[in-house]
Amino acid sequence: MFRCLALALLVYWPSLSAGHAAIWHPSMWGFNVTFGTFPYDNRPVTPLYNLTFDQWWFHGHLGYPPNPGDFFELPAGKPATAEIACTKAATSYFNTSDGGNIMQGDDPCPGSPPSAYHTTGIDDVKGCALAITYKSDVTAVQPEDFAVFSVNHTCVWTRFTNFQVPARMPPCPDGGCICAFFWIHSPDSGSEQNYMNGFRCNVTGSTSNIAVAQSQLARRCGADPDSGQPEAAPGNCTYGAKQPFYWLQQERNNMFEGYYSPPFYTDLYNFEDGAQDDIFLDSYTITPSPGANSTIVPTLNSQPTGVSSSPRPSQTSSPVPPLTSPNGSTPATGKPQQCVLKLQSKIKLNRRSLFKNLAFLARSKKPGHSFSLWHPF
Repeated sequence: MFRCLALALLVYWPSLSAGHAAIWHPSMWGFNVTFGTFPYDNRPVTPLYNLTFDQWWFHGHLGYPPNPGDFFELPAGKPATAEIACTKAATSYFNTSDGGNIMQGDDPCPGSPPSAYHTTGIDDVKGCALAITYKSDVTAVQPEDFAVFSVNHTCVWTRFTNFQVPARMPPCPDGGCICAFFWIHSPDSGSEQNYMNGFRCNVTGSTSNIAVAQSQLARRCGADPDSGQPEAAPGNCTYGAKQPFYWLQQERNNMFEGYYSPPFYTDLYNFEDGAQDDIFLDSYTITPSPGANSTIVPTLNSQPTGVSSSPRPSQTSSPVPPLTSPNGSTPATGKPQQCVLKLQSKIKLNRRSLFKNLAFLARSKKPGHSFSLWHPF
């Protein structure tokens, strides 16, 4: 009898056997969703895989919005510290959870091995991202509206995770902005899925009115020794504002990599660690079309236009500089092309370091870590 009771507790009390990970803050949709809210396990930490759009978009939590006035603040030019954990009981918000206080310092998953949050160790984490849309009505937001503005390459290794906010983030409209947390883990520890949690956010301390550009699809362009690509191909990268990864779902995917070749928020897709400072309309004079054999990379404007006295255009209606091949044509702005043409082997980027994390992509795993496949997918 007691053996059956213990088994029942493990099955129906998820906080005692927590795994996976999510961002936690009262501003998020689904903050108070529990194991019993849905007919299936749809807690914020539950992975997203092979789902319909309504099920994976905002984790299916649009019917569970944050309370009015709850916003996650994004201080322009400073870090925004988020709490990421396997269960709300392991965060500062444990008093609204069903599992009591199980916090253990900076541990995102107290009492569990790293395999619980899908990694074999710090050398095996693949980063996560925060994205933003300058819309206040969540029902009007589409996947293409989000632009990644900050990346942390060591996420989800610690509970307290800093996301550097670009200094030139413009202010949000009345009603605030809408943000989302995105994560895809290494294929070395557990089956592959997506993770997404949406939340209301607001930029504070803004000094610029230059809008975030329309986001584009990220391209696989970094060094990828595991796939037979020992060197990066900077000319194949997407520069400027980039969309998050929507992958392995039934509908509305924008990434179609194979199951064992997941996309990551790392240099592999030109997501540098920290603030994504090139996401604004004036970040580049021109962004040439990327290509597998291209050696042309854009030059980040060293003197952007700064504060605009004109009304800030909306994210969806803002004009976007066209993608132009290096054929000598002049872009619509009338400004001359400013491209850098060098041999690929000698390309040096002013700001990005696509090669600096070659060791991160190719390094061997730390000895002594083991894991088991513990979730049902």
